[in-house]
Amino acid sequence: MPKTPLHPSPPPLEANDVAIVGGGTVLWFVAFLALLPFRGTLADHGHGNWPWICLAGAGLGLIGLWYCRSRRDAIARSRAAEAAAAERTAGERSTGDNGADPATRSD
Repeated sequence: MPKTPLHPSPPPLEANDVAIVGGGTVLWFVAFLALLPFRGTLADHGHGNWPWICLAGAGLGLIGLWYCRSRRDAIARSRAAEAAAAERTAGERSTGDNGADPATRSD
């Protein structure tokens, strides 16, 4: 049976990580609030740590939000720096001086 040709992998998709992590954090906190009235019943059945697990999930989600926002901002700064460098390079090419000092350039 002939092998099918391999296609190049598509570039990775950028998702809205802040919204995804924020939604998960809210769900963990809502679960914590929903379990609070049942702490006694949960403890009687050996599941007294469930509300605290939800609270830990919400706390870790806050750390995740901080990380995702920092990552998003770093990516934006990197893209802006690359665009500025490309614009500078294009400007140097259009003048044709290749960064040489105009006083020392011979025409």
